[in-house]
Amino acid sequence: MTYLVIYTSGSAVNSPVFQAQKTRRRFDKTLTKPSPNNIYTMSHTILLVQPTKRPEGRTYADYESVNECMEGVCKMYEEHLKRMNPNSPSITYDISQLFDFIDDLADLSCLVYRADTQTYQPNNKDWIKEKIYVLLRRQAQQAAN
Repeated sequence: MTYLVIYTSGSAVNSPVFQAQKTRRRFDKTLTKPSPNNIYTMSHTILLVQPTKRPEGRTYADYESVNECMEGVCKMYEEHLKRMNPNSPSITYDISQLFDFIDDLADLSCLVYRADTQTYQPNNKDWIKEKIYVLLRRQAQQAAN
């Protein structure tokens, strides 16, 4: 199992999706460089989030790559954990808890730009979870080396 330790600093933020773009996890230095063989690696990506069934809660964020978007989803969860545990100096979570959080969102999807067709390809929660798993596994492997 992969565990992540998040060190909190500061107060809760109104928009966790946009806060997710601004902060970085402490092991971000281990991110791999994008692979030219992966058409999604450096593709503009739009994350669409609807936390509850209320449509007025919908929001979006855009990223320069799929990996940045997956980092954004992780940050969104980490901001949620910070709000739920404001007095904890550190928070540890399991990837299954992250996936439960994703499943509990009313809607989460992302649109990935495909240069070959000049269109945005929609992707669902399962696709997002698969990409997050690959990203975190790669980070854990690099941290071990």
